[in-house]
Amino acid sequence: MATATPSSGRTGQAASRLDIGVVSAGTVGAALGHALARAGHHVVAAAAVSDESKQRAKRLLPEAEILPVDEVVSRSALLLIAVPDDAIADLVDGLARGGHFQPGQLVAHVSGAHGVGILRPAAELGALPLALHPAMTFTGRDEDINRLDGSSFGVTCDPALRPVAEALVVEMGGEPEFVAEEQRALYHAALSHGSNHLSTLVNESLDLLRACGVEHPDRMLAPLLSAALDNTLRLGNKALTGPIVRGDSGTVASHLATLRKQSPDALIAYRALARRTADRAIATGKLDVDQAETLLECLADDDPKDRQ
Repeated sequence: MATATPSSGRTGQAASRLDIGVVSAGTVGAALGHALARAGHHVVAAAAVSDESKQRAKRLLPEAEILPVDEVVSRSALLLIAVPDDAIADLVDGLARGGHFQPGQLVAHVSGAHGVGILRPAAELGALPLALHPAMTFTGRDEDINRLDGSSFGVTCDPALRPVAEALVVEMGGEPEFVAEEQRALYHAALSHGSNHLSTLVNESLDLLRACGVEHPDRMLAPLLSAALDNTLRLGNKALTGPIVRGDSGTVASHLATLRKQSPDALIAYRALARRTADRAIATGKLDVDQAETLLECLADDDPKDRQ
């Protein structure tokens, strides 16, 4: 197995063309492996159990041999661990107890929730730990690869490994953002809150529009949501609009009443987000105190039916 060196002395370039192993060939692992292969590295082995992951590996990692996990590790100068967050610790611990990690071997996981502490068993055997998390959602579709271009990666590693981590991220088309070990949980909570909950929120809006008889709710929401996202990213709290910011408590009360009748589950989320919107509007002076008092009374969780 070829080993990797911490730096090459050339900014933005990896130390060498690496033999890469991927565990496993899920949507994230296969996409990142493909991106590294596109940059000139060699994906020599991958772990894949399900028929779906085997087909994905065949399509995106055609040069990779499908092997058991321990053999993937032994073949790799860079091991890319792309398993669910809660599975990483047991996987790394088991491989370390089996003596499968090698001195100088790069071991990178792609979890947003963890830093490099979870890779300590590998580091104790001389491996070089990296946390390389793409701040992107993956669906297993071909567009996953192109979406990596320009995406940020949350990177945590020893300062001596920063040049290698940066080079790998750049080669995958991304931009590195270094995150301290102790901030990984907050970093991941921020991304999950923004992206995963956005999907839930949009799907709830689509459901409510369908209930109104809107034939193409996606077509109705798309330009509105695109404008709202663009305005928010550019303007921050200045982009806040709508009945909460205007202090239209009567309108908000009518929303609560119809949601209580038509969609009690959506009511809970609406009420919570409306309060947070009001807090931001008050803090930035977009909502005055008198309007806020009436609005917050309207939003108070004082209906037992809302808590069922």
